[in-house]
Amino acid sequence: MRAQLTLPPSVATELAGSEDSVLRALEGHLDCEVFLRGNVLTLDGSEEDVKVGREVVEEVSELIQLGHEISPGTIGAVTSALDQHESPATILGDVVWTHRSTRVAPKTVNQKRYVDSIRNNTITFGIGPAGKGKTYLAMAMATAALSRRDVNRIILTRPAVEAGERLGFLPGTMMEKVDPYLRPLFDALYDMLDAERVNAYLERGVIEVAPLAFMRGRTLNDSFIILDEAQNTSPEQMKMFLTRLGFNSTMVVTGDITQIDLPGDQRSGLVVVREILTGVRDIDFVNFTGEDVVRHKLVQRIVNAYSRHAQRQAPDLRQASSDAT
Repeated sequence: MRAQLTLPPSVATELAGSEDSVLRALEGHLDCEVFLRGNVLTLDGSEEDVKVGREVVEEVSELIQLGHEISPGTIGAVTSALDQHESPATILGDVVWTHRSTRVAPKTVNQKRYVDSIRNNTITFGIGPAGKGKTYLAMAMATAALSRRDVNRIILTRPAVEAGERLGFLPGTMMEKVDPYLRPLFDALYDMLDAERVNAYLERGVIEVAPLAFMRGRTLNDSFIILDEAQNTSPEQMKMFLTRLGFNSTMVVTGDITQIDLPGDQRSGLVVVREILTGVRDIDFVNFTGEDVVRHKLVQRIVNAYSRHAQRQAPDLRQASSDAT
């Protein structure tokens, strides 16, 4: 079956993208052949595949006409949303934060659910492998809340135990010691705001970036608090952090339970907390999968390969555990 769609010239130009990158992405996500001549798009394939292709193209065209910038990754977001019977415009149109050329919005159904969860709950846990936008979206939500004056400050924290290193063994001042652990948070922060404003906020304490140990004994009111890399907390540290919650505050906890750097005999606070708090009102857990990867497509393939490897190893690990007992 063949179908031809006549597109507005502006839509055709945007759909072609830089060196046809968007068009190639479209071909990669559809099971029919795609040709663009001028402003006429042709779809060739089975009746069902062409029908799906037409729906995707129409959704993408609508996004373009609404002013959305289309990238190769947008095509994956559109097809994923349609597969889950969700409106791509509803997901991609939920702009969380805009700063100069940076426009932050959910790119997958799960990311949209994550953003809505942060809006609707006091504590949200975002759990899943790298590249899901967990920290980046949380940072955008925090920046937006601060700009609206919903909160008076942003607090960003991480446990400083990665790769087995301890602060006491690292050279330099305290800030130089913690910089390697907190650098990803700074990077996201500088994407959201001008460097001058970030530095001014840091000097005034409007934005605080500190190791998790610095949270002990505090009550955090009127704050948007993000705990990143939470898989490296102990259960005691996780309890300590969560009980810092004060009035008019929001907490977001992110982590990847497949990348725990704690000693082998120590349970992760992120694993334990789910067993304890699932079902508690005003607390939500959002799970991300390989389908939510928004980095380079190769990252998604790597994540999926590791997941398959872990599943293959699971029977062996259970047997080894059984033999040990």
